[in-house]
Amino acid sequence: MKPLRFHPDVGIDVKGSYEWYEDKSKGLGVRFISELEHAYEAINYFPHTWAPFEHGFRRYILPRFPFSVIYKETPDAIFVLAVMHNSRKPGFWKDRV
Repeated sequence: MKPLRFHPDVGIDVKGSYEWYEDKSKGLGVRFISELEHAYEAINYFPHTWAPFEHGFRRYILPRFPFSVIYKETPDAIFVLAVMHNSRKPGFWKDRV
């Protein structure tokens, strides 16, 4: 397994979504984070499983939340570029490439 590396703005992506879900229903934000952690683990173990996306990245779609993890495997790590909402501003992450 390779280490996961994150774009500096991924924390902002996650924090905003966590707070929004937690505000809607106590514990829902925690479930969002749990599913996201499962996604990171799956990507780390099986990085080639998910279909190629744009700009050489791949896209893991969360099963219970309308979000995707945009990532790319490099020779020494797996780089997570964004955690994006599938409907709201879906192309915002392209400025990070």
